[in-house]
Amino acid sequence: MLDIYRPKNPAVSVIMATYNRAAYLNRSISSFLNQTYRDCELIVVDDGSEDNTFEIVNKFMNGHENIRYIKHSNRKLSLSKNAGIKAAAGKFIAFLDSDDEYKPDYLEKRVEFMEANKDVDLIEGGAIIIGDPYVKDKYDLTKKIHLSECPIGPTFFGKAEIFSSLDGFDKDIYYSEDSYFWEKAEKVISVKKIDHPGYLYYRDTPGSICNTV
Repeated sequence: MLDIYRPKNPAVSVIMATYNRAAYLNRSISSFLNQTYRDCELIVVDDGSEDNTFEIVNKFMNGHENIRYIKHSNRKLSLSKNAGIKAAAGKFIAFLDSDDEYKPDYLEKRVEFMEANKDVDLIEGGAIIIGDPYVKDKYDLTKKIHLSECPIGPTFFGKAEIFSSLDGFDKDIYYSEDSYFWEKAEKVISVKKIDHPGYLYYRDTPGSICNTV
């Protein structure tokens, strides 16, 4: 991995794929900047937004070297996440949806866990659900299941190399790409669910995939 920061690369790369979420970016990016764990970067992958996403992100970038911005034409969520994975400089990769937020100790707790459990490659869990805790079942969209029954993609935290070795997220999957990735991962690497709450998952955002599929 190439060094791209003047002192040294950060330990954690947080990937934020976003599309027309300018109204929520101040909240989500501020929660990244308020982390107690400081050895991290934020990569905002703009999936062809038509609002003022860049202007908001640019204000943050002007004051923080550890925020980067990528924009491409609308390629949907999986490819946007994969673009962030390719650009990541850290040894760990985390995710933050642009309409959600972290509690201040979110990254710190997960780095501590991974350093104490070096045999584990990927973890998930710790979401605090705000709004409807039920989502459509990917196997039968006429049914709903509780979020506790499925892996929650924004809470994935793992070693950077495993995302590349597993070829990232499937570009042909529009809904629940994270659960498909988890199912693929648990067959070949060490995965674990943790319970430490720290990810505020807002389920009431208009236009989100879970609410429109």
